[in-house]
Amino acid sequence: MPRILDSINSPADVKRLSFDELDVLGQEIRDELITVLAKTGGHLGPNLGVVELSMALHAVFDTPNDNFIFDVSHQAYVHKLLTGRRDRFHTIRQPDGLNGFMLRTESEHDCYGAGHAGTALSAALGMAVARDMRGTREHVVCLAGDAAFTCGVTFEALNNVASSTKRLIIILNDNEWSIDKNVGAIASYLNRIATNDRFSFLHEKAKGFLHRLAGDTAVKLMGRAEEAVKGLMLPSLIFEELGLTYYGPVDGHDTRSLIKTLEFLKTQDHPVLLHVLTQKGKGFELALAKQKKFHGVGPNTYDPETRQEKTSASAAKTYSQVFGETMVKLADQNNKVVAITGAMPNGTALDIFQPKHPDRYFDVGIAEEHAVLFAAGLATKGFKPFCAIYSTFLQRAFDQIVHDVCLQNLNVVFCMDRGGLSGDDGPTHHGLFDISYLRGVPNLVHMTPKDEDELADMLYTAMHHTGPIAIRYPRGAGPGAKVKEHPQLVPIGKAEVLKHGSQVAIFAIGNMIPMAFEVAKELEARGYSAAVINPRTVKPLDVGTIEFFSRSAELVITMEDHVLMGGFGSAVLEELTGLDIQVPVVRIGWPDAFIEHGKEPLLRAKYGLTTRDTVERALPILERSGAATGGSGSGSTVQVKLPSPALKSVVA
Repeated sequence: MPRILDSINSPADVKRLSFDELDVLGQEIRDELITVLAKTGGHLGPNLGVVELSMALHAVFDTPNDNFIFDVSHQAYVHKLLTGRRDRFHTIRQPDGLNGFMLRTESEHDCYGAGHAGTALSAALGMAVARDMRGTREHVVCLAGDAAFTCGVTFEALNNVASSTKRLIIILNDNEWSIDKNVGAIASYLNRIATNDRFSFLHEKAKGFLHRLAGDTAVKLMGRAEEAVKGLMLPSLIFEELGLTYYGPVDGHDTRSLIKTLEFLKTQDHPVLLHVLTQKGKGFELALAKQKKFHGVGPNTYDPETRQEKTSASAAKTYSQVFGETMVKLADQNNKVVAITGAMPNGTALDIFQPKHPDRYFDVGIAEEHAVLFAAGLATKGFKPFCAIYSTFLQRAFDQIVHDVCLQNLNVVFCMDRGGLSGDDGPTHHGLFDISYLRGVPNLVHMTPKDEDELADMLYTAMHHTGPIAIRYPRGAGPGAKVKEHPQLVPIGKAEVLKHGSQVAIFAIGNMIPMAFEVAKELEARGYSAAVINPRTVKPLDVGTIEFFSRSAELVITMEDHVLMGGFGSAVLEELTGLDIQVPVVRIGWPDAFIEHGKEPLLRAKYGLTTRDTVERALPILERSGAATGGSGSGSTVQVKLPSPALKSVVA
């Protein structure tokens, strides 16, 4: 029997379906999500939770003329299935396939791109005001999860809605989760609305009342409906005081109720907020039972047929795990150590820390600006706060880093997980800019470890350091270095020579060091002696080591998992200019572009971040210099004698 889903090629096809057919379509969509994401990975839980809501939106409104703005937009997979992308859905998050978030260049139905939380309401208000100024009549619908209401920028937008437009529909998708369980007073407030006994009884009458409204009747009774519903919503005063008429909460899995309610809200000539209750992971018991793990899944996490979780062989520890375990050790030693996360305890591995030191663990919600300011306040009172925030999310708190932490030279540690390419998540999540946006800030130290053990050492060093310090480390597992039981101090601003050589100096940071060794091996096979240096600190640089190798080498190569513009290679060039050293420099890194989603090896090959590309760029320069020793292999390596006055900073 053919699926209804296979007949959905545009939102117009959704509108022709009966309620019973929509129920069938909803189940087919859930089956499609579970089947496809078992292979590709992706945001499973959030999308299972918005199936009925997405169908209702497309049954009532008309995209692309009407605009849907999804906060974060990781829950837009159903929207993609209903807007002409069903036949390509199996490519989601795959190279050259559909993006895992809304993307304006992907479809005319994606009116606003996103990937970070808290952006939707401000953008939606801008669109609504633009519509009003143009004199058109399209609807603007903002769909934001309850976690987005922990973002300060969401409340900045709420403060301006009523004074800026007369027509805006805000849907609060309340499932009590972001990636982890939502925290704070806003989450508690929304829970009180949803569980208020007095409201639960009256809500059924209100829902029935809205169901009976239709067409001209709805317009005539609009005033009565507003007052009746407002009178029932005693706990909802915060939204009413901000100038929004509150409706709900309604069952986010009752397609009929959602459609009737949305049809009514279309007729309103003032800003409205519809509170919808949904279940993240709806229809998949495993996703319901393991909300955190099934928020976003990797390929082959579960069997789509049996719907059971797959067991996997034990893998190497991730950098995040090493961070979490090291934080426990540091807090055991020092009662001033405090850990802060912005709604990412699982992603940053601070869920390892939290049960060990619950009184020194703080999840502030999706509020990175507040997290940094909060850390600054703690630091003024002698505590040592470690802010665990992804590199790409820390961008949101740049002013607080500059104005509140670095200007006051406070002892705050920024632990930047996902520093570097973030593969399948794409441009909204690639941590490719933190060196550039932090390198110019006075007082700040910026470090990057070559492996898991050095990460632990750098965290230990940060605990003892006076002043702000940032540590960037990549997503996923490292090279498998054994982590010492007791971390050691890393000399700040002192490089580490990992391999000696005389003709080529390769300065590689972080996860680029294994490739640096491959490049050195290839060059030596062609008769060129190559040194490999681990700078360890991007700021301050070890100028003595840079000067020594650059004055003696025929070529300098810098390698970074970061954009070239303003990055580590740029810092090296600046130092060479200041030292008046005329040596060719080959910089390996990401171009001045937003890198698309895809598998990391494929993207590295596409953009020239490979051993082969590096060697091919180096050889013509070396051939022109006539630097070849005539030997081959490691036996031709020239060992450099390091003069102690010039290179006392080098740790062999």
